[in-house]
Amino acid sequence: MTTTHTIAETALGPLTLVAWDRILCGVYFPGHWTQPDPATFGDRDDEGFDDAVAQLREYLDGSRANFELETLAEGDAFQHRVWALISHIPYGATATYGDLAGELGNQTLARAVGTAVGRNPLALIVPCHRVVGRDGKLTGYAGGLERKRFLLDLEAAHAPARAAPLHLFAPAW
Repeated sequence: MTTTHTIAETALGPLTLVAWDRILCGVYFPGHWTQPDPATFGDRDDEGFDDAVAQLREYLDGSRANFELETLAEGDAFQHRVWALISHIPYGATATYGDLAGELGNQTLARAVGTAVGRNPLALIVPCHRVVGRDGKLTGYAGGLERKRFLLDLEAAHAPARAAPLHLFAPAW
């Protein structure tokens, strides 16, 4: 597998995008808490990142709510389960670590969920900023709480109005 990266200037600062064989596998902020060693990012090669950069910019200017990118995230089975749940939190909504733990069938998993959320390699694409602490409290975010607040405010300003309260993970029937 060939690993390459690019750096995209955005409203959140420069984001490092990493790809394995042109499949996006990482999006990292400056000072990202769980960023892998940059030596593993391969050579800088801006080719092949145009769509990802364009979609990130559209998201950050409020004109895109969902990403349509092929991705490949490295993680264990539990992390992938958590990341899949995060991917289903609607634009403009939030869920708590406890909500996610409950969806996994065990409320005592909230701390493990938090660890998995923190290890999400696809920041923004897998919207871990939508996971908050109990009572909506902003808690740790690999990109920093200021960025998390920015992203939540951005989505709140552009999310479609809802006629009824949103119940995350409720059956669609």
